[in-house]
Amino acid sequence: MPEILSETALVRKHLDAQRRESKTIALVPTMGALHEGHLSLVRLAAEKADHTVVSIFVNPTQFGPGEDFEKYPRRLEDDAALLETAGADTVFAPEISGMYADDFSTWVTVDGLTEGLCGASRPIHFRGVATVVTKLFNIIRPDIAVFGRKDAQQLAVIRRMVRDLDMGIEIIGAEIIREADGLAMSSRNSYLNADERTQAAVLYKSLCLAKKLVDDGETSAAAIINEVTSLIRTAPAAEIEYCEIVGTDNIKEKSMVADGTMMALAVRFGTTRLIDNIILAG
Repeated sequence: MPEILSETALVRKHLDAQRRESKTIALVPTMGALHEGHLSLVRLAAEKADHTVVSIFVNPTQFGPGEDFEKYPRRLEDDAALLETAGADTVFAPEISGMYADDFSTWVTVDGLTEGLCGASRPIHFRGVATVVTKLFNIIRPDIAVFGRKDAQQLAVIRRMVRDLDMGIEIIGAEIIREADGLAMSSRNSYLNADERTQAAVLYKSLCLAKKLVDDGETSAAAIINEVTSLIRTAPAAEIEYCEIVGTDNIKEKSMVADGTMMALAVRFGTTRLIDNIILAG
């Protein structure tokens, strides 16, 4: 079983001992409720570094009013058992009070990349993400950090933050892990009822349609989006928040598909908001 630490001073002392033995350290930041998608990140981290740390922290500052902070699943013991099989060495599971003082007032913002896609409907989300990840980087001081490509905008934000602030951490983006019907694995999939879960398979089908259109020679973003949104709307429960074609590195909307382009989706099924994406070119 990986060692579970909740206090910043203890985890720093523990990891300083690893560094004295010249071990490289990898970090996989999570909010827990782990599934195979998370475990694939941990296995990749364990391949890349000598000592793998997984943080489990449901970060309140990245949730907006009315979002699912209170009901987000929390199951530390189950998560720790899964992490043992995936190769994690240490779990950092801090309390909120250990991460944010009562008068906490310092924030990290990444301009430009955070205004569109998820940032349009979740205006404080990426400020909370960038701030908590910066804190985790400062506490753990990893050589490597692994993030999933399902949260493509988040990955772009973290890469830009690390570059701009000269953090000197290698950021690895890991492939999306999917269910048998293509639905991207997510802790929030558990919120779906049986009918919504069946209908949610349309997301991956729509992304595959976009990729096929590009492979067949279509380059007009508007034409591709029209076809994709038509397919998504065949699912009665689906409510599209966004369906856009953007650059993978700058998250800017594209009118034509070129290298470094992806399609990104956010769709609600009932009260559950799901995101997904696919690289279209490059």
